[in-house]
Amino acid sequence: MNTKSSPTTFPRLLLEHAAQRPGAPAMREKDLGIWQTWSWQQCAQEVREIACGLASLGFKPLDNLAIVGANRPHLYMAMAAAQSLRGVPVPLYQDAVAGEMVFMLQDAGIQFVMVEDQEQVDKLLECRESWPQLAHIIYDDPRGLRNYDQPGLISFDALRELGRAFDAKNAGYFDRAVASVQPEDVAVILYTSGTTGRPKGVCQTHAGFIAAGRGGVETDGLSPGDNIMSYLPMAWVGDHLFSVAQWLVAGFTLNCPESTETVMNDMREIGPSYYFGPPRTFEGLLTAVSIRMEDAAAPKRWLYARFMALAQRVGADILNGEPVALKDRLLYKLGDLTVYGPLRNVLGMSRIRVAYTAGAAIGPDLFRFYRSIGVNLKQFYGQTETCAYVCLQRDGKVKLQTVGAAAPGMELRIADNGEVLVRGVSVLKEYYKRPEATAEVLDAEGFFHTGDAGVLDSEGHLRIIDRAKDVGRMKSGAMFAPNYIENKLKFFPQIKEAVCFGNDRDEVCAFINIDFEAVGNWAERRGLPYGGYVDLAGKPEVLALIAECIGKVNADLATEDGMADTQIARFLVLHKELDPDDDELTRTRKVRRGFVAEKYALLLDALYGGKTEQFIETQVKFEDGRSGAVSATLKIVEAKRFPAVRAAA
Repeated sequence: MNTKSSPTTFPRLLLEHAAQRPGAPAMREKDLGIWQTWSWQQCAQEVREIACGLASLGFKPLDNLAIVGANRPHLYMAMAAAQSLRGVPVPLYQDAVAGEMVFMLQDAGIQFVMVEDQEQVDKLLECRESWPQLAHIIYDDPRGLRNYDQPGLISFDALRELGRAFDAKNAGYFDRAVASVQPEDVAVILYTSGTTGRPKGVCQTHAGFIAAGRGGVETDGLSPGDNIMSYLPMAWVGDHLFSVAQWLVAGFTLNCPESTETVMNDMREIGPSYYFGPPRTFEGLLTAVSIRMEDAAAPKRWLYARFMALAQRVGADILNGEPVALKDRLLYKLGDLTVYGPLRNVLGMSRIRVAYTAGAAIGPDLFRFYRSIGVNLKQFYGQTETCAYVCLQRDGKVKLQTVGAAAPGMELRIADNGEVLVRGVSVLKEYYKRPEATAEVLDAEGFFHTGDAGVLDSEGHLRIIDRAKDVGRMKSGAMFAPNYIENKLKFFPQIKEAVCFGNDRDEVCAFINIDFEAVGNWAERRGLPYGGYVDLAGKPEVLALIAECIGKVNADLATEDGMADTQIARFLVLHKELDPDDDELTRTRKVRRGFVAEKYALLLDALYGGKTEQFIETQVKFEDGRSGAVSATLKIVEAKRFPAVRAAA
């Protein structure tokens, strides 16, 4: 399909695919172990029925439709259905508690919501107590809902039946509605993660998201023959770019896994050619590999270590098409047969031609690992306010320390204070009903103020240093970029999360979350008993293990210009995992740094006050909604530091 002449709204793109390639696969979903497929024609027909069903219930142009659930074809179809009526889908995070959802339901004036299953129905019924305007709750999976008789509750199948009847009585209604949708209409409202306050609804247009989708599609040569695994939250801007905008621009096949637990198995079955995920996903995959290798027989561990050392040395150069000695090329081919190929297969990445990471900065060590084993992993950079589309890395021009050059249709500028400013096709139309907030981030020249601190190199590639509000200075005058240090720490499979402190201080100190699975596996192989997370996190052997990891990071920092002063002086391992339900992380798992510092001020004072241990008791929320307390006496550990190493001239 020639994307340059494609229609400029999502419903028209869908109908064009249905007309030109009616039998080609548009979507797949694994249900009860079996892959179900929708052709483009079937997909367009169901969207028509959903839209007409919504219209029969009173859904009007400019109405907002909330969507809550895991990645499911019917939920993506519901998005297109709302857009077909010139309405606006508002995807919400399915793991958000009712209290969080109520704010967004009220803010967006939601009267209609499409949910996945009983769990979400129960949550929305609870929300209705605070927001009685929620008139219609449509559910996809009917299991467990047979005896529910609350008003306004309707199944997906019943909605489609209403739609077929409405369509028969109102000939031409759907087609006129689709024709009325304009490129500059709002196509979706995506709520920000709320790291600094209440989430804001970001209004993005059809034209903006389609331009962002088209830029990526043309850069990487994506086509109808590609396959993508859609497994990340539908409320995340990255999913909307890859699983909606690029899907409808390129016309590739969208694959929805059976569940979050089966993603890797489902990936191996589908063999996607195109893949994306935030750094935490790639960190998790590497942790799983590390655990498997630790359990492997000694000859396999030796082989893995030998060939991974070779891959770290020449793998990325081979992928970039750079000159590599013939001997190393031959050894790498042998490694591909024995280690790298099987490893990509385990990760479900055997057929991947292009992979992207976005949503947060990725540590260079983690980035190098994937590229070294032959996965063409590249970086996207953007925000919810820019359709996740500002910079991208082009093949042959991938640098480990940058996020690439400006994407097609985008312009970059670095402000005097180091903040990254962007202007172009993907910038938000506005914050929903927040003109004052819109004016704060869009200047008179149309540049969006990202809040990130960065620099441009001689080739126009952008290097993100950190969030501008998080970048500070040590008392020595050295720049302190906590996220940069934290990403180095999280490369180790034993470390799941890290929070570093040091602004306006003499030294850097850190809170650490261990990865319970990785460290638990490590402990079991050494015959080290433990009685849960709190017990394991406090073991002297575990503290020594984390100290070893931090020592390696400090040794690395000592060799980097201007970073020696930011080596970690002391650390403690937290007695609980940082959790979105406890407001310590956003729903996209970004640390709420200020909140964490305030909540654990007692521990921060202990780190900087010369103490060797500190007792703390913390209130927590459990998955079943109950509250409780977790307490422990945390050891404060001195980390090994190194003298600065002057870079070679």
